[in-house]
Amino acid sequence: MRVESGARVAFQGERGAFSEDAAGKLLGEGIVLVPRPTFETMFDSIDTNAADYVLAPIENTLAGSVHRTFDLLIESRLSIIGEEIIPIVHNLIGVPGGTIEQVSTVESHPVALAQCERFFHERPGLKRIATADTAGSVGAIIAAGDPTRAAIASRRAAEIHGGKVLREHLEDNRENYTRFLLLGSSSKTSESANKLSLVFQAAHRPGALFHALGPFARRGINLMKIESRPIPGRPWEYRFYLDLQASALDPEVKEAIAEMEKVIVNLRILGAYVSAEGSKRISVPRQTEKEQEIEE
Repeated sequence: MRVESGARVAFQGERGAFSEDAAGKLLGEGIVLVPRPTFETMFDSIDTNAADYVLAPIENTLAGSVHRTFDLLIESRLSIIGEEIIPIVHNLIGVPGGTIEQVSTVESHPVALAQCERFFHERPGLKRIATADTAGSVGAIIAAGDPTRAAIASRRAAEIHGGKVLREHLEDNRENYTRFLLLGSSSKTSESANKLSLVFQAAHRPGALFHALGPFARRGINLMKIESRPIPGRPWEYRFYLDLQASALDPEVKEAIAEMEKVIVNLRILGAYVSAEGSKRISVPRQTEKEQEIEE
């Protein structure tokens, strides 16, 4: 996907975050990366003129959906204009000159820590410390200069902050991927777009969701994902998010949406964009512990 040269892309976290890898893979190296400390400041970055685009994680194959992204997307009124999927490879990163034998505490985002249970099971004496993000944890241990502290993060984080990779591929499952959404203020639909995302509310009565989805099923339009989220201030009422394998320019898709609107309320098209599903994925065979550990 192409954006203007020098486009500013906001992401949550610090330099070296997995979002940075996704931005480079999707948009190339001609962009300006804008780290933001929280999801809220990331989503506000276009309105405050801190960035031109936002790259937000939406789901992980092991941890599931990133609910904060779903909720803020609705509040922001931004549109989905692209997506990217990257493999998540967790590395144990220590200070220069340190060794894995010296490490007694490991710091990282809670999701990253949870995805490395096998590693912690092998070393029950290690203490886990949850932090705000993976790359930030690397910066913290490098600043401290303490060889007993290590972090779990990407190799890029080690390179940026000057850390040493003590062990590679800590993740329990090689099929660990995160999908990211590229968000912008424009909602223009490309002719090459083959994926459609929308959100709506269904009436609170039996069969409401069945009737809402029926127009797509009858036309053979593939439903790729459905997600429900509670509506703030309205207990036990929900919004439904759909990802469809479809073009918004297809007449049958337009007909299905028009039929759907007769039985639901508050429909919003979140975006029409090119799907990242089916893109080449990278799987690396798990090595033995001896092969994984990096010698000084």
